[in-house]
Amino acid sequence: MSAPPPRLIVGISGASGVAYGIRILEMLRRLGVESHLVMSRAAEITLSHESDLKVSDVRALASHWYKADDIAAAPASGSFRTMGMIVAPCSIRTMSEVASGVTTSLLTRAADVALKERRRLVLMVRETPLHTGHLRSMLQLSEMGAVIAPPVPGFYARPNTLDDMIEHTAGRMLDLFGLDCGTIRRWGE
Repeated sequence: MSAPPPRLIVGISGASGVAYGIRILEMLRRLGVESHLVMSRAAEITLSHESDLKVSDVRALASHWYKADDIAAAPASGSFRTMGMIVAPCSIRTMSEVASGVTTSLLTRAADVALKERRRLVLMVRETPLHTGHLRSMLQLSEMGAVIAPPVPGFYARPNTLDDMIEHTAGRMLDLFGLDCGTIRRWGE
């Protein structure tokens, strides 16, 4: 029996910061990792405000993509083997659905599957400030095995541009899956 290709599910929710999800898709392509994209409807709207790209452009970056309401898609099943899932960016709504286990879309169902199968789930929660309910949901998710990884820039990398900051942060997120893009300026190296 041959091993499945390395695959990662990439969710893009409606929070500000679609550039992170886009950059992660680009990096996965360069690494030869099969990417499976699920964008929420809110992400499509946010994309139109934050980028000149069209939804079709973002989908073209992925190896495979699915409509957010396609609950019968492969990422909805635990038998679909993956390295896990990253939601970049992750809205509070998406985070809250996953924390509760009451999922309403393929995006949150795939995240729930990652948790139930004990696969890596990284949530780039993009919200501030946070109230106690948000923090409780984060704690609950962390206790269930998710990694809460807000996109906080590492200024030790000495970014000169916004693109530098996105590149570094996206690369650090892929580090959490053991994927090295070769583009990270690492502390002490």
